[in-house]
Amino acid sequence: MMRGLDTTVRKIRRRVFKEVAMLGFTVNEETLNDDVEAIPYKIVSDESNRYRESVYRSRAIIRERLRLAMGLSLRPENKPVHLTAGMEASNISDKYYEPPLMQVIPSACERCASKGYKVSDMCKGCLAHPCMEVCPKGAISMVNGRSYIDPEKCISCGKCKSVCPYDAISKLERPCAKACGVNAIESDECGRAYINTDKCVSCGMCMVSCPFGAISDKSQVFQLARALTEKTPIIAEIAPAFAGQFGDNITPRNLKAALQELGFSEVYEVALGADIGAIAEAHHYVEKVATGELPFLLTSCCPSWAMLAKKYFPDLIGEVSQELTPMVATARTIKKENPDAKVVFIGPCAAKKLEAMRRTVRSDVDFVITFEELQAMFDARDIDLTEYEAESSFHNATAAGRGYAVAGGVAKAIEECVNEYYPDVDVKIEHAEGLAECKKVLAMAKAGRMDGCLIEGMGCPGGCAAGAGTNLQVAKAQKKVQEFVKASSKKLPPKELKEIELN
Repeated sequence: MMRGLDTTVRKIRRRVFKEVAMLGFTVNEETLNDDVEAIPYKIVSDESNRYRESVYRSRAIIRERLRLAMGLSLRPENKPVHLTAGMEASNISDKYYEPPLMQVIPSACERCASKGYKVSDMCKGCLAHPCMEVCPKGAISMVNGRSYIDPEKCISCGKCKSVCPYDAISKLERPCAKACGVNAIESDECGRAYINTDKCVSCGMCMVSCPFGAISDKSQVFQLARALTEKTPIIAEIAPAFAGQFGDNITPRNLKAALQELGFSEVYEVALGADIGAIAEAHHYVEKVATGELPFLLTSCCPSWAMLAKKYFPDLIGEVSQELTPMVATARTIKKENPDAKVVFIGPCAAKKLEAMRRTVRSDVDFVITFEELQAMFDARDIDLTEYEAESSFHNATAAGRGYAVAGGVAKAIEECVNEYYPDVDVKIEHAEGLAECKKVLAMAKAGRMDGCLIEGMGCPGGCAAGAGTNLQVAKAQKKVQEFVKASSKKLPPKELKEIELN
């Protein structure tokens, strides 16, 4: 798990976002194309920081990163398309995301082996050679005193690896494919990774798992930076997983002040929408599941989980909660109070970018950026969060709403609301994290083995605090969120919160 480590890949991503944000904050219509063209040469200036085997390949990769960071798609490989082609369509302050969100940059992919096993230098050529004995296909022989696996015969069962006393057999697997719980990573005709968009649910785990940074998502950093320089009021709604993401000692007051310095007129906490959602889904569970009208209830706040259910288990769509996600509930509350403002969701999640743009349920969210992208925007304006402190913090959300940021937190919040406001109702809770586990739980639900349950699914192992757009190592991020939850002055939202906020 590389998240939270200050790797070269992370530094390059941050630098690209920073340069793009700087363009947006100081956009010059006459020189924009030239300014974009200059960025690869600023980032890869000479042989000393070439990153790859040549500055030419490094710059080629940076160019494609730039397009994605500007909200554009990658260029085709089989025909000439200028770097700034389509820039006019992106040089606006309200560009929406267009799928596919996640894309493999072909020139950055190292064509990792997709599957198989290989004997390493650790092999001692032992007399017992258990690897040969357990191989069901006779694929292993002794060559020059060491085991050798014939790739033509190997069926990748892994039995040889499991019995090797020296752990000398390595499993060859693409990091991106290993991280994908829906098997959406395939190979193109050149052996490079390719994302099957029919399978992909945009969780971003492939992106954060590729050690070459060959997978990236589209961004609205440029458009948001532009919008922040205009007169329209822009309000931030920030997900509770922000705790610790911008520094160990950064408080909500530091973050709020820094966002205002960046140009935001006000800052709300998405835990407000989570409080609304916890109460709404508690009501839903009691009225629909506890009465037997529905066999079970699937939470809806994780867009990758909801997309997984709808793509792979379409007959379960009726059991997906129809309540607004915290992002949308908070945005609607904001726009009710500020109808002329634009709303920006700031969070840990890549998939929220597509949720905000869906047409089936109006989101009221105009921009989505991740914590990683926000830090780059702070960098672009030389904002040191320790130097800013607002007079007040965020609104006083509850521990239940803030707990949505860690795996199990959604189900726990709803369970506590049911126990508090419907003490005579027994509630059964299940939760799954990571798409592979989510698929297993949905299969069990479909088979009738989860009846009566409230089922929480989180596309990212660890929950939102482990999302693809975070800055911290997962364990530390979870700890910071738990500390934030513990410090909350209120434990649960009032039973009537939905009516108070949305009606």
